[in-house]
Amino acid sequence: MKALLDRARSFKRRVDFESGEYRKLAEGQYPEALFITCSDSRVIPALITGARPGEIFELRNAGNIVPPYGQPGASGEAATIEYALEVLGVQDIVVCGHSHCGAMGALKSGDDLSALPGVDAWLDLARPRLASLIDGSLADPSLSDVVQLNIVNQLAALRSYPAAKQRIDAGRLHLHGWYYEVDTGQVHELDEDGLFRVHAV
Repeated sequence: MKALLDRARSFKRRVDFESGEYRKLAEGQYPEALFITCSDSRVIPALITGARPGEIFELRNAGNIVPPYGQPGASGEAATIEYALEVLGVQDIVVCGHSHCGAMGALKSGDDLSALPGVDAWLDLARPRLASLIDGSLADPSLSDVVQLNIVNQLAALRSYPAAKQRIDAGRLHLHGWYYEVDTGQVHELDEDGLFRVHAV
């Protein structure tokens, strides 16, 4: 923690806050995309995308889960999606899952999460649509299979939001599924045929 504190205390000296770039940030934010990904500390959206401050609006939670539209109660996820679309006007949303995901690994393995009731309840949002892979009726799926199906499922959940569906239908919003490999840095993109591929630069 000391190293983090030291870097925070020296941040103002390490960054040129006199530049026009940072002064402009004080006037408002105009991100290009909403980036929905896992809370995992190894997944750093700005590092993966090379985004500068103000370029991406982030939503992070265990398992990069998008609650279906209309879930009862307050939801930080629903509020963030609504704000990104209605106020910020983002034109792209990325759902990025990743290798070595603890949340998806727990679902794949059927871990007993009774000691983590909050985690268990949260993962219940993803369990039903992953049942075809994790209920044991198929040969043991790989973790990447589970993570990638979860990405597809969360993109479908996004389409249940009226603000998203309206913009998609009008061609003003594009959804993207990414699978990030922590150990290689490769980003696999979901293609129209439903497969994840690494694209050449």
